[in-house]
Amino acid sequence: MANISSGYETILILNANQGEEAVSALAAKFKNLISENAALEKVEEWGKRRLAYPIQDETEGIYFLMQFTSAPEFPAELSRVYKITDGVLRTMIVCIDREPEKAAPLAEAEAEIEAEAEIESETKTEAPGPAQAETEETQTTQTEI
Repeated sequence: MANISSGYETILILNANQGEEAVSALAAKFKNLISENAALEKVEEWGKRRLAYPIQDETEGIYFLMQFTSAPEFPAELSRVYKITDGVLRTMIVCIDREPEKAAPLAEAEAEIEAEAEIESETKTEAPGPAQAETEETQTTQTEI
């Protein structure tokens, strides 16, 4: 059977009141868990930020972003571990689309359409529009009076 894997991104908010050692230990725990079950691609620590609203009576949290590639079953297990771990305020795991090859031809097509529109606008001679014709008629009638 083929090895099916997808790209995922997880953001987790850890309780900032735990202390620096506890936060780094939790972050290391999740990095190791992801590394053992998936290919960890990127880890970003966004640092301490103020929450938009209190979560579990906390107003600040330490944010982490991790990107990984894994089998479709692993994110459910990771979510379960997040839920049973003390010190985790909020998490989100999303599947990310990694198909830039399809986006590139679309961008090229849009660029071609824009180029054609510019060429057409340059080659057209400007004919007087209805507004210009009306102003010429009113000027003519005013001079005749």
